[in-house]
Amino acid sequence: QVQLTDSGGGSVQTGGSLRLSCGVSGYIGRRYCMAWFRQAPGKEREEVARIDIYDATRYADSVQGRFTISRANAENALYLQMNDLKPEDTAVYYCAALEYLGYCPRTPDVWGKGTQVTVSS
Repeated sequence: QVQLTDSGGGSVQTGGSLRLSCGVSGYIGRRYCMAWFRQAPGKEREEVARIDIYDATRYADSVQGRFTISRANAENALYLQMNDLKPEDTAVYYCAALEYLGYCPRTPDVWGKGTQVTVSS
């Protein structure tokens, strides 16, 4: 069973940057696509970015060009570099793992506990 530990959140001003990290443990014998989701107060959880087993990436329109997802398999880690942050990026960010089934499914199998990102104007 994969376990995820996300970290790196904090408070920044508009235009600032943060780098989220996700440690992956229990990664044995299976391949996973990885993703970052976020949930703002009063809103549904939404996918921000994902990376598949071939390192192809996909981003939500709202973060395209500002956020970069990457993975370091040797370190069992996933990252989200967030630049030019805006107040609307304020949310709890969750790392997620999606077991590769010949494709990356829509719904994650495993979630991190979340890390708070707050962007002030």
